Amino acid sequence: MDFTHDNESSKSSRSRISAGLLMFRRRNDEIEVLLVHPGGPFFTRKDDGAWTIPKGEAAPGEDLLTRAQIEFEEEVGCRPENARDWIELGWIKQKGGKIVHAWAFEGDFPEPFECKSNLFELEWPPRSGKYQKFPEVDQACFFLEEVARRKLKAAQVPFLDRLRGALGG
Repeated sequence: MDFTHDNESSKSSRSRISAGLLMFRRRNDEIEVLLVHPGGPFFTRKDDGAWTIPKGEAAPGEDLLTRAQIEFEEEVGCRPENARDWIELGWIKQKGGKIVHAWAFEGDFPEPFECKSNLFELEWPPRSGKYQKFPEVDQACFFLEEVARRKLKAAQVPFLDRLRGALGG
């Protein structure tokens, strides 16, 4: 997950490239995809259009699939260990200009599953001088494709189309 700040110098020094994974599973002849909901106070009451694939910023020259796997583990709390056949989904450009590269893989979580994400620190409330820690991701859920289209950030919806095409449907 990547959180940007209002400081212009931090924007210019940050990577404009992210890498992520779209995990999917088959249930009752339907595809479900795993999406994550950003943690922190800015996303508390946001739902439709706020969810994302697990992803994060890559350093210049870093292997993007490796970065995507690391971010998945950091945000969801488990490693995509049994993934063998990565489906390259290409890249999209988000509204703020960030490029996101993605791969899909088939997988599932053991039951019961609890999302365990890294924490980030944020001055909260704004200009209070007090800093609090929040999870990068506060929820990770599987959604049927039609629901995922509504929940997912609009710029990332093409990843669902590309996954559907790769799966022959």
